[in-house]
Amino acid sequence: MLEFKNVFKSFHNEEETIDVLKNISFRMETGEFVAIIGPSGSGKSTLLGVAAGLDKPDTGIVSLDGIDLTKQNESKLADIRADQIGFIFQNFQLLPGLNAIENIGIPLYLKSSLTEKEILKKAESILESVSMSHRATHFPKQLSGGEEQRIAIARSFVNDPKIIFADEPTANLDYKNSKTILDLLLYRNKKQGTTLVVVTHDPDVAKLADRVLEMKDGEIISDSKNGLKKSKNQSPSNTKKSISTTSKTTTKQKQVVKPTKKVSR
Repeated sequence: MLEFKNVFKSFHNEEETIDVLKNISFRMETGEFVAIIGPSGSGKSTLLGVAAGLDKPDTGIVSLDGIDLTKQNESKLADIRADQIGFIFQNFQLLPGLNAIENIGIPLYLKSSLTEKEILKKAESILESVSMSHRATHFPKQLSGGEEQRIAIARSFVNDPKIIFADEPTANLDYKNSKTILDLLLYRNKKQGTTLVVVTHDPDVAKLADRVLEMKDGEIISDSKNGLKKSKNQSPSNTKKSISTTSKTTTKQKQVVKPTKKVSR
């Protein structure tokens, strides 16, 4: 569903060029929950933005359902995001002049054949699903951090996206709010088959994922799935070869060892 092929991305200023993504390649299947971990500055958020079509790489291919995002103009990218993508920003990105229900409805206002009444009705339903109906007419400045995050999540759900990108969705939240947000995301992923990609520093979040990509200095240094970890320099074939060699050695050693025969005198 989502594929990166040899993706490079750099940022430039007057003094230096910073390579943020270096030859990134991976494939993600429909319905997977993938966590992206690594230290600050390793390129996690940039990778997420490129994957969602919010930013373009310098070179390489990023494809979503067979569509190369790097070759689309901004108008086409906006259509793809409106139809297929939900994005949860680390700093929420709620519009201060709109109340909760209006913020949730933004993706539908931008691209939808629904009437305003239909949009509000759908936004109300989504608001209820995140237990925030009582805050429908409140503005962002009137909400706590956990409440703002739930509104941001509801907004990412409203267009029934095929894939959700979440940048540190539980950062700076207490345990109760973190659990509520994870439950909401996992429900979409497990019950509705929505692909979920989460950037996180929280090891407890990463443990819930089907797969973990670890980044460092702009590169993916490991890829863990179902408890099996593959480092950047180790391929499955090399692993099989190693296991096979070890097996043969062990067998040979067993053949050499013979029981000592006791001789009576």
